[in-house]
Amino acid sequence: MTYLLALDQGTSSSRSIVFDAQGQILASAQQEIHQHYPQPGWVEHDPLELWTTQRDTAHQALAMLRAQGHDLTQVRGIGITNQRETVVLWRRDTGQPVARAIVWQDRRTEARCAQWRQQGLERMIRDKTGLVVDPYFSGSKLAWLLDHVDGARAAAERGELAFGTVDTWLLWQLTQGRVHATDVSNASRTMLFNIHTLCWDDELLALMNIPHSVLPQVHASSHLFGEVAPSVWGLDGVPALPVAGIAGDQQAAQCGQAMFAPGLAKNTYGTGCFMLMHTGHEARTSGNGLLTTAAARIGSQADYALEGSVFIGGAVVQWLRDGLKAIRAASEVQSLAESVPDAGGVMFVPAFTGLGAPYWDSDARGAIVGLTRGSTVAHIARAALESIAFQSAALFQAMSRDAAAGGRAVSELRVDGGACVNNLLMQFQADLLGIPVVRPQVVETTALGAAYLAGLATGVYPDTLAIARLWQAERTFYPTLSRERAAELMGQWEHAVRQSCAR
Repeated sequence: MTYLLALDQGTSSSRSIVFDAQGQILASAQQEIHQHYPQPGWVEHDPLELWTTQRDTAHQALAMLRAQGHDLTQVRGIGITNQRETVVLWRRDTGQPVARAIVWQDRRTEARCAQWRQQGLERMIRDKTGLVVDPYFSGSKLAWLLDHVDGARAAAERGELAFGTVDTWLLWQLTQGRVHATDVSNASRTMLFNIHTLCWDDELLALMNIPHSVLPQVHASSHLFGEVAPSVWGLDGVPALPVAGIAGDQQAAQCGQAMFAPGLAKNTYGTGCFMLMHTGHEARTSGNGLLTTAAARIGSQADYALEGSVFIGGAVVQWLRDGLKAIRAASEVQSLAESVPDAGGVMFVPAFTGLGAPYWDSDARGAIVGLTRGSTVAHIARAALESIAFQSAALFQAMSRDAAAGGRAVSELRVDGGACVNNLLMQFQADLLGIPVVRPQVVETTALGAAYLAGLATGVYPDTLAIARLWQAERTFYPTLSRERAAELMGQWEHAVRQSCAR
């Protein structure tokens, strides 16, 4: 038997999963992480908590594997996948962060981004990075830390600080400060990386006043990054393991869904929702508000994808639980939503941190519209759940137009992530899209993709064709709604979006 350990550091939790070579889960552990909201629009994490929860869950998963009678010496490598765009800045000598991590959802740098847009820099930045100018991405967050943390800029100029997205931070900790690196998929989300030359861009670094010395090296996603000493895990019997795969969560999910060919599309239903369509070796520019991003790189040639991002997907269920107190556990949302036949005309636009693609409105705020005296918390819960599908449908419509412009048609949507286990949501998604929605047998495709990348680098898999043969569907949801009714519902959604943007 051969095993691969995937470290999946997400926005809401840290997870570690051990897979066998067939992509089946043998052991897993998960811990929630704290969210910090020091000001409206600000979202932060404690970098040390990200590391310790990831280390501890890996320890637990490996201990479970051993308790099942498996030989830990047969673990071949580690894959890392992570929440993207989140920024960590730390001291090279001590490995201590200089501030909390600024999370991808954070909007504090909107004024700086607006200034760049007013200066007419958006086209230049998009041509180089494939991204729109938005606080979502890492560059403006890193610039903010250098400008606002006492002594940070001077220390960075002296070469004393290191920057990284969460993958880089974990890699540094795993290798005890020996390796400062990332992969192309994470680098492509920083707004500092030229996706055509595959290098950090001097013009963008100068624009944001970021010294080159803080940046990590960039490698392919399937690569022998560095070795983890057995002592890191605090567990006997674990060999020295190579970190052999790194990819941002959405690009890792592409690999886990075996989407290695142009034209395939997937949507991940996590804290946010992220839809990607593989475009091959061509970095195509969207005409419909989507981003161009680097796919996970395997081998010498770069691959690209078009992407649309929903900032608040499954997080709307967390809000129902923690904010509205409508449910006690996220698992209750489906039964509450199913207690009514429909949303009763209620539309819920969860623009808590603005709207992402295809709208790109940083000033939009959450709105619940269509309320009547007959509206209940069940109607709101159903509207909240349906909002995930509405936002994803808007992305899919934009992606379909881009695909058609390139002479392709998207004939099915592969889905993954925690919320895709909700059958009500998946059926409503298929109804809105008018195409089959396919859920795989292993829905933890983000972690699975990281494991696959590590397996490719360590020789567990000879090529991506071997991985593609492992993919299997668990259930396909076929549309049952007429296209006229689906269009009517999307029209109501777009009306609600316009109201959330009217500030």
